[in-house]
Amino acid sequence: MADTAASLPPTAPASALRRLLRRKLALFGLAIIVLVVGGAVCAPWIAPFAPDEQLFDGLTLFGEPLPPGGQFLMGTDLLGRDLFTRMLYGARTSLIIGVAANGVALVIGTLVGVLAGFRRGWLGALLMRFTDLMMAFPALLLAICLAAIFQPSLWIVAMVIALVNWVQTARVVYTETTSLAEREFVAAEKTLGASQARILFRHILPHLVPTLIVWGTLGISVTVLLEATLSFLGVGVQPPTPSWGNIIFENQTYFQAAPWLVFIPGAAILLLALAFNLVGDALRDVLDPTQRGND
Repeated sequence: MADTAASLPPTAPASALRRLLRRKLALFGLAIIVLVVGGAVCAPWIAPFAPDEQLFDGLTLFGEPLPPGGQFLMGTDLLGRDLFTRMLYGARTSLIIGVAANGVALVIGTLVGVLAGFRRGWLGALLMRFTDLMMAFPALLLAICLAAIFQPSLWIVAMVIALVNWVQTARVVYTETTSLAEREFVAAEKTLGASQARILFRHILPHLVPTLIVWGTLGISVTVLLEATLSFLGVGVQPPTPSWGNIIFENQTYFQAAPWLVFIPGAAILLLALAFNLVGDALRDVLDPTQRGND
C-alpha cells in the first residue's frame, strides 16, 4: 500500500497538459517563449547582418542612429549596428545564462534542501543556517561583488547568478522534504525496514518533481532579470558579446535622442520575464492536486 500511495503522481502529465492549454495567459506566455527561443536558435539564418557589423549606411549624415524602418527593422545603434540582429543574438546570450544559471541553482538548492530536510540533525541544522546566512545578503549586491572578483564572461556570469539564486529553492525543498518525511507511507516504509536510499529515491524525490518544475520555470525569469541588471551595470556579459542588458548599457547615453535603443531591449526583457512567470504560475496551479476540480 505504501508503494501504491507513493507512486501515484500528483497530476498525470496528459491531464496537466490539457489543463495548462486551457489557460489563456499561460498560452500567451508560451507563445512569447517559443518566439524568443525560436529567434535565438535561428539567429544565424534569419539575422540580416552580423551582430558586430558596423554598417556604412547604419548612421545618419550627422553620425546618429537610424530609427526603426526600412531595411533596419528595429533601427541601428550608436555604432551603426543593426539592432534587430543584436536583439536576436542577445536573446541567445540571455537565454543561455538564464537556463544554465537556473539549472545549477536548482541542483544546488535541491541537494541542500533534501539533505537538510531528510537527514536533519546537525547536518540539517548546519545547512539551513548557511542557507539563512546566504538569504541575509542582498542577492544583487552579492552578485555584483562576485562578478567584480572574477573576469566577467558568459559562463562566469551564469555561475555567479547560480551561486546567489539557489537559496529560495533550498528553503522550499527543505519544507517539502520535511513534510514528506513525516507522511504515513514513509513511516510504513521505515517500519518495513526500507533503506534511506530507497525512501529518498522512491518516495521523496518523485514527489518533489512538480515543485521543482514550477520553481525551475519561475527561476528563469529571475535569472534573466539578474543577468540583464548585471550587464547593465557593466559587470555582466562584456561587449562585443550582445545581451539584452548590455545593449541597454551601451546605448543609454542616447536615450533621449534614440529611445528605441533602450525601450526595445527593455520591453523584450520585461516580456520574457512576464512569460516565464505566467507559465510558472499556471504550472503551479495545474500541478497542485488540490486545484484539480477548479478548472
